[in-house]
Amino acid sequence: MDHGQPMMNRRRLIQLGSLGMVGLNLPHLLHAGTQSGNRDRSCIFIVQYGGASHIDSLDLKPNAPAEIRGPYQSIATAVPGVQIGELLPRLAGMADRFALIRSMTHGNPGHDGGMHVCMTGRSAPVESTPYFGSVMARLKPAMANIPSYVWLQNLAGDVLPRYLSGGFLGSAFGPLRVGTDEDNPAAPGFRMKAFDPPAGLSTERLVSRGDLLSALDPAGASARDRSRSSKLAAFGEFQQRAIDLVTAAAARRAFDLEQEPAPTRERYGRHPLGQNLLMARRLIEAGVRLVSVTAWAGTPAGEKFRNVQTWDMHGGGLGGIFGTSAFGLGWALPNVDQAVSALLEDLHNRGLLDDTLVVMVGEFGRTPRINSGVGRDHWPSVYSAMLAGAGIRGGHVHGASDRQGAYVRDAAVRPEAFGATLFHALGIPPETRLSPDGFTRPASVGQPILSLFA
Repeated sequence: MDHGQPMMNRRRLIQLGSLGMVGLNLPHLLHAGTQSGNRDRSCIFIVQYGGASHIDSLDLKPNAPAEIRGPYQSIATAVPGVQIGELLPRLAGMADRFALIRSMTHGNPGHDGGMHVCMTGRSAPVESTPYFGSVMARLKPAMANIPSYVWLQNLAGDVLPRYLSGGFLGSAFGPLRVGTDEDNPAAPGFRMKAFDPPAGLSTERLVSRGDLLSALDPAGASARDRSRSSKLAAFGEFQQRAIDLVTAAAARRAFDLEQEPAPTRERYGRHPLGQNLLMARRLIEAGVRLVSVTAWAGTPAGEKFRNVQTWDMHGGGLGGIFGTSAFGLGWALPNVDQAVSALLEDLHNRGLLDDTLVVMVGEFGRTPRINSGVGRDHWPSVYSAMLAGAGIRGGHVHGASDRQGAYVRDAAVRPEAFGATLFHALGIPPETRLSPDGFTRPASVGQPILSLFA
């Protein structure tokens, strides 16, 4: 028997069922769904890209000198003795639903390196270290016919596009990204296009090609060809699931905010962060396991869009860090307060908060001292994070910074401990092995902070 011809058929089969023919990168994403796992818990990870100022939001220093404390006042929260910044009144009123870590720390002051540290839970990650979402997709994939890992809103050019890959786990475990710059769910007329077939390929033709894939039977091939065919058949299953996802209405509806009542959309806020968090809630309900949301607060009316790096507030014009421009806390923090409080409230009311971990953190904090441009610069020595849901102990504050918010005073939380804590909350033992040999590359080399759990 000529072994060449069956291999040519198989190559053609892969072509016929290829991503290009479907117009999507979904079979690889859906491949993650073949791994064993539970649907117990999911995660919404809010990434304050640029590095949020801890001193002006979650860890104010009212007794520090003016050049450190800034103009904002501390306000009481629903938890006696715990205060946060005055621009977060809604979150203050529900502080019993989330925990604060005020002693986050690492040593990388760059956006690219700091983001890689932040999203991998490693102090010194290698280039191929996968992000939390990729690990989640590998170990606790979606059971529904929907991607396990979605990233809402892009990151800007100060970081390499590692967030779009699966690291050493492979592209099968990378995210499906939705929204780039001003093309996002807050824009008038926005429509999710990731499930669209390529131009000129109707849904009917797409289904016909799926039928053709199913009709190609390798019966009669040699043992070697049958072995190859079994692998291709498995890949064909992913292809068929991709076609199902494109042609089915359920997944499309999960991304469609027009399904939401107008008052709900208003409650979250008609800015990118608000609408992305509303979409994140819908995706979690639909079965997505981890949704990362770039915490871009949008651009004020009349201001020209620059990039999505809201929290990189070095100052310089438009009121600096304390102004109301796209790069001012007077704009960004009220939008965070509106959107994140709406998310926690919505998850709670829907009975989802117990099984959904909500994380909000940036790649680092900002300098204690205000610079001459009326801004704050990069500062990884100490910063804050917020955690809620999935067994997290609401109202708890872990760790502390010093009197000027410059260094850790108590209970330092390194990236490894932070990562292990997230995995613990999501039902993944940190020591779980990611490598095929079952011995190397644990999910985390840290230990979870058990005091954060109720």
